[in-house]
Amino acid sequence: MIYLGSDHGGFELKQTVAEHLKKQNIPFTDCGIHSPESCDYPDIAKPTCNKVKEGDFSILTCGTGIGMSIAANKIKGIRAAVCSDTFSARMSREHNNANVLCIGQRVLGAGLALDIVDAFLNTPLEDDQRHHRRISKLED
Repeated sequence: MIYLGSDHGGFELKQTVAEHLKKQNIPFTDCGIHSPESCDYPDIAKPTCNKVKEGDFSILTCGTGIGMSIAANKIKGIRAAVCSDTFSARMSREHNNANVLCIGQRVLGAGLALDIVDAFLNTPLEDDQRHHRRISKLED
């Protein structure tokens, strides 16, 4: 399951991502916001990321992706990566097993943003003990 969330600065990008997932028949839940009215990103990041369990992902959008990433990474078990290119999106999954992608509406065009989403969702964790060892140290 994919859990989507945004603040007002990422509202339109979240809508674009939702349509993209819908076209690909990827199940998702839109955790808000549901209008472009001003809100605080921690108020969306926390409940959205609290839904993420093993095998689930979240995609959070805001103006830059940075605020959502900071808020998400405060939650136990969340490994959020703010990505502005496909290489970083792939590496965040392949090497860091990120389970939350944060992207910024004000820094990305829609086409690149969707390429980043696809790279993130289609890249598995590399089966290499060094990555597993490093990831396990994040849980301490």
